[in-house]
Amino acid sequence: MVDSVTTESDDASSTSVAVLVGAAITVVTTAAVPLSPVLGGGVAGYLDAGPRRSGLRVGALVGAVAAPVLLLVGILLLRPLYRAVGGTSPVPGFVVVAVAGIGYVLAFSTVGGYLGSYVATETRG
Repeated sequence: MVDSVTTESDDASSTSVAVLVGAAITVVTTAAVPLSPVLGGGVAGYLDAGPRRSGLRVGALVGAVAAPVLLLVGILLLRPLYRAVGGTSPVPGFVVVAVAGIGYVLAFSTVGGYLGSYVATETRG
C-alpha cells in the first residue's frame, strides 16, 4: 500500500518536472524556433514517457504554464513599442491577439506532448 502511494507521488513529481522543463523550452525558444510549443510539449511528453493520452495531458499542461508567461513577455515588450507609435488604447486588438496566441500555444503544446509520448513508447519499448 505504501509503495503505491510512493509511486503516485513519484509520477506526479516527474510529471511536474517534465511540464516545467517543457514550458521553459517553449518560452526560451519561442523567438527563434518556429512551432516552439511543439518542441516544448514534445520534450515534456518524452520525459513523462506515459501512454499517449498522458502525453496529451502533459502537453496541455506545458501550454497552460507557458502561455501566461509568453503573454506577459509579449505585453512587456510590445507595450512600449505601441506607445512609441502613438497608440492610445490597445485593448480590442490585444484581446484578439492574446486569445489567438493562447490557443496556438495550448494546441501545439498538446500536439507536441502526444508526439513526445509516442516517440518515448516507440523507442523505449
